[in-house]
Amino acid sequence: MPRPVHPKKEVESALKHAEAQGWRVEIGGAHAWGRIYCPYNDMTCRFGLFCIASVWSTPKNAGSHAKALRRVVDNCVIRKARYARDSE
Repeated sequence: MPRPVHPKKEVESALKHAEAQGWRVEIGGAHAWGRIYCPYNDMTCRFGLFCIASVWSTPKNAGSHAKALRRVVDNCVIRKARYARDSE
């Protein structure tokens, strides 16, 4: 069953970017629309602090929130290391 679409198109685009990188999107939470989870979830990757990010349902600025989600995905240390190793 496909996941529900986020109401903000910028955030939905960032979620699709995260899914393309292997991140898992889970819907629901106390105050969030959902969360994204890193596929590696490695404690050596900044102590696992950036392996989960909350997705807000009604962010104050959808563009900034989407940009922040993309930054979390793109700055994954394990992903960067694997990409660098594969490109050699």
